[in-house]
Amino acid sequence: MKTYLLPMMATLTGAAVSLLSCSVNRPEGITRAESTLDSIYVHYGVDGTCLLRENFPSAPEYKATYLASEEQALPNPYSYLWPFSGTLSAAGAILESDKGFIEVIDGRILPGLYEYHDTSRQPYAYASYISSAPVSDRFYDDNVWLGIDFCDIYEATGDRKYLEQAESIWKFIESGTDDVLGGGIYWCEQKKTSKNTCSNAPGTVYALKLYKATGDTGYLEQAQALYDWTKDSLMDREDHLYFDNIGINGNIGKAKFAYNSGQMVQAGALLYEITGNEEYLTDARLTADSCLGYFFHEFTGDDGKTFRLINKGNVWFSAVMVRGFVELFRLTGDTDYINDIISSLDYAWNHARDEHGLFEEDFSGKAKNKRKWLLTQAAMAEMFARTADLKTK
Repeated sequence: MKTYLLPMMATLTGAAVSLLSCSVNRPEGITRAESTLDSIYVHYGVDGTCLLRENFPSAPEYKATYLASEEQALPNPYSYLWPFSGTLSAAGAILESDKGFIEVIDGRILPGLYEYHDTSRQPYAYASYISSAPVSDRFYDDNVWLGIDFCDIYEATGDRKYLEQAESIWKFIESGTDDVLGGGIYWCEQKKTSKNTCSNAPGTVYALKLYKATGDTGYLEQAQALYDWTKDSLMDREDHLYFDNIGINGNIGKAKFAYNSGQMVQAGALLYEITGNEEYLTDARLTADSCLGYFFHEFTGDDGKTFRLINKGNVWFSAVMVRGFVELFRLTGDTDYINDIISSLDYAWNHARDEHGLFEEDFSGKAKNKRKWLLTQAAMAEMFARTADLKTK
């Protein structure tokens, strides 16, 4: 892996990253996204590094609950990869509107991300915790999200070093596929007990972005195979939403999360754009309609306005769902989903943001958390940026 630029100004810990962006008359969403990233670096930054803490206020006893094994969920001074990677997604979304933000990506985020890069195992990939610590598990979905981000940054800049990173990560993703259950990508390299929608739906999106960037039809063929496998194996045929995983014993984990279905919306929209096959567009719309009913609820704000508010819960899951809605909107102009997303974000900005510029998981602002997770904040920044140019009303 190539090394990146050294951190600017020693590090940007505690500094306002938006000061590096000189564009004027930015959309309100971009201003909000950059302000949220500013708050992240002020409150989660670790002096002398480009790494971040996982929570604010920091909790020395904190143990992550989202890993594959409890023995790896130890109290640590820095964030695990998944929450840290959310800052790259947010910055990449900002970059679409503010090209100057590449300075923040190269100078602040990528040097921190490189701390997770594991060259002790092949194919090279990003581990769940920094490589200078004892060895940690490597997750295929963690790496898929990074690969998507590198594709997006390449699309925004045309700089092949980001595409090279995306193609390098894909080699690791390919190593997580086999014929068990008829195909699909596993969740965790070290514990190949399930194949999850969170690896395969975004894996499809990732392969499609690689195809668009390279023209290599091998990526398109892999994307179509992953899409078909995920639809056949994990879609609930009653509502076109997606279950969480299938174990290698064939048992289905039937939880439904916004990001899983949202990534299949994005995959279907991209496949329709590339192939012209109407079935993909029909799939995307059916799943998007069900997302609107399942992951939103009717809400009347204190101004008397009624709209569908994004449900309380994992905000990053909602942000990844929004990627699918945005892809579908740009393709079809359908505004039903986008209007409620924008209303939700506007309400959260005014009602669910605290004195530190950090957000609650409840967009209504009624439920409060004493401790705020890094990934929640990164997800808010991403959503503000992704919807910044989508004012449809």
